[in-house]
Amino acid sequence: MHPPAQRTVEVAGDAPYAISIGPGLLDAARADNVQRLAQVLRGRHALLVSDSHVAPLHAQRAIALLHAARPQLALSTWVMPAGEQEKTLARFGECLDALAALGATRDATVVALGGGVVGDLAGFAAACWMRGIDCVQLPTTLLAMVDSSVGGKTAVDLPQGKNLVGAFHPPRAVIADTSVLRTLPERELRAGLAEVVKYGAVFDAQFLAWLDAHADALLARDDHALTEAIARSCEFKADVVARDPYERGHRALLNFGHTFGHAIEAEQGYAGSGSDALNHGEAVAVGMVLAARLSTLLGLAPAEAGDRLQALLQRLGLPTGLPPGLDPGALVARMRLDKKADAHGLRFVLWDRAGSARVVAGVAEDAVRAVLEARA
Repeated sequence: MHPPAQRTVEVAGDAPYAISIGPGLLDAARADNVQRLAQVLRGRHALLVSDSHVAPLHAQRAIALLHAARPQLALSTWVMPAGEQEKTLARFGECLDALAALGATRDATVVALGGGVVGDLAGFAAACWMRGIDCVQLPTTLLAMVDSSVGGKTAVDLPQGKNLVGAFHPPRAVIADTSVLRTLPERELRAGLAEVVKYGAVFDAQFLAWLDAHADALLARDDHALTEAIARSCEFKADVVARDPYERGHRALLNFGHTFGHAIEAEQGYAGSGSDALNHGEAVAVGMVLAARLSTLLGLAPAEAGDRLQALLQRLGLPTGLPPGLDPGALVARMRLDKKADAHGLRFVLWDRAGSARVVAGVAEDAVRAVLEARA
């Protein structure tokens, strides 16, 4: 098959930017790649932020592309240890120290090469350095390509919860090279597909059907299928981000499955990728099934909708049941601290059916506990 055409998704708003999607976008030998990056590098300094897993695989390609785009660029690289457990205030401080050592001025750019952890931390550093400098996202995981690199939400974790310290800081550009997904561990690919499924669950039942029809191609890392899935996911997110850049209303729908998922992650200590604990995408997969079952318990949605969602997630190799050993009471306590909770109690994104979700406030803790105790 011929390589798929590159797709571009425009994100509107006060600070519009483009998401470029397709194979080979980090190739410095391609003039269109060089021009694309040259257009968004405004200053003479750049800090490439990556982690110990990604840097050995892809940093040299990114560095070559940056130098091709701006030959006189003063470029430094800061590599953090890999893993969600590293997304801390201490590592954030080290990233700021790297910017200081570079002598980064207000027109500098932070370039985030990695998954969601790198993107979130690097984006937060860009938001804070001199009260805000440019950030270009080069996501290297499917999860980051369809979620964390798009929309400008940046943060680090505290022991008390995920993403509790952060800022809204839209990127200057997102460049999603699907060819880097060939080096992605199988587990991480599947975790990214959980977020892709989420867009269908929240916005478009037909997209869920498309994913079911193309599940094998996606798992085989077919560039055509991946480019299409990423582009359609980004179109959904771009639309909601443009309408609600600060998550005060419609954008909250993107948190379908996340209230449960974040509680699971926090209770397990964010140990996902290197342990038996769930990673973010896996936790969201479980969280979506739990949210569907809570929707049914509250009389909002038919049980069959949740069954179909669970079947699709299982086909994609994702977990759909609460891990053993987690205490429902402890998970509910985590949810009380969740950013989506408010003075009226627990707040969830629930659904009426596939493709139709809404925010439901004041959900009784007894109902949540009942769903958790059912050990989905």
